[in-house]
Amino acid sequence: MRLGYAAGRVLAAHEHDSLHGERPAVLIGKDTRVSGYMLEAALQAGLTAAGVDVRLTGPMPTPGVAYLTRALRLQAGVVISASHNPYEDNGIKFFSATGSKLPDSVELAIEEAMESPIKTVGPKHIGRSKRVDDAAGRYIEFCKSTFPTDLDLRGLRIVVDCAHGAGYHIAPHVFHELGADVIAIGAEPDGLNINKECGATHPEALARAVRTHRADVGVALDGDGDRLIMVDDNGQIADGDRLIYTIARHRKETGELNGGVVGTLMTNLGTELALRRLGCEFARAKVGDRYVLELMQEKGWQLGGETSGHILCLDKHTTGDAIVSALQVLAALRRSHLALADYVKNCPAFPQVLINVRVGKGFKLNGQPEVHDAVRAVESELGESGRVVLRPSGTEPLIRVMVEGPDEPGVRKAAEHIADAVRLVAGS
Repeated sequence: MRLGYAAGRVLAAHEHDSLHGERPAVLIGKDTRVSGYMLEAALQAGLTAAGVDVRLTGPMPTPGVAYLTRALRLQAGVVISASHNPYEDNGIKFFSATGSKLPDSVELAIEEAMESPIKTVGPKHIGRSKRVDDAAGRYIEFCKSTFPTDLDLRGLRIVVDCAHGAGYHIAPHVFHELGADVIAIGAEPDGLNINKECGATHPEALARAVRTHRADVGVALDGDGDRLIMVDDNGQIADGDRLIYTIARHRKETGELNGGVVGTLMTNLGTELALRRLGCEFARAKVGDRYVLELMQEKGWQLGGETSGHILCLDKHTTGDAIVSALQVLAALRRSHLALADYVKNCPAFPQVLINVRVGKGFKLNGQPEVHDAVRAVESELGESGRVVLRPSGTEPLIRVMVEGPDEPGVRKAAEHIADAVRLVAGS
């Protein structure tokens, strides 16, 4: 409630001059967690107490909230979701009026305002709340509009795993209305089963369903609908790297690729090499979709994403959208008359070994010659056929050691060598 009030006060002040006396309005969407009802009501109370009108969508994917905020010309959008996490967790994310993240200056102002006590505006100025009519239908039509008008999905059997999340009443309709024969799984949320052994974080459930139903392809969302993992007709999983490759290849072949492709430090080397063989420029950002977006904007590129399946197609949407990304992949398959397995066969996945080394609080990698010597030795042995990534965790006292190369036993040995050097200097 304090966050809602603080955001309302900041937004009301921020928009006062441009609204000609009208109250600012904020959209609130959520996923299917049982705690969403409680947090929605608290945010709603805080915002209206600050004199801000509220528009409610009910369960709505994160990218759907971003789209509707922009389409309805509102001042901000709020998503209540913990994305791919289990139901016990929850979180709150803000979007600006343009459907992108709030400017840092506005975020800082909201944080500062949270220190002030809640003081409700006068009775005449209290905000009002109402439901958005057909929020789901509006977003469904938007998703469909990102698919080429000269193509359809007739003749395709698609399994869609909604992770019992916010896309359960959205995704199946999108693919069905474009002509596909849809088998929906993970589409019966009960408030407690979101992401539970299903969805993009557990694609093995999708793989089983694709084989069982003899489907042509499978699509898996995460709980808030911004991550995508797909499965081919053999039940083989295609992660974010291979899906980005598919979209890039299609756009390269049709002349629609504007610039290059942004990945992260964890993007598989096989993907980078496959993209370069297509003549695509490739750049790596730090891990995290915000860093991918920043680098894309810096370079003026339109395509990027992460191995986890968070894919950005900025010519289609302002944020990562699992449904929109899946439609870009399906457009490539329809246009080429190829199955997903055939489309990605030239994008091999190099073995990656990741070892997490627990260290003491405040441990710094800088100034540790033993570690850097170990890294240099491994990099010298791998040459251009492998990579080493050494980085601290952003949330835990861990150093993440990742080694990648064509030979799995050799890669594992190299990763252990570097991890041992970290353990030695860290005393762990």
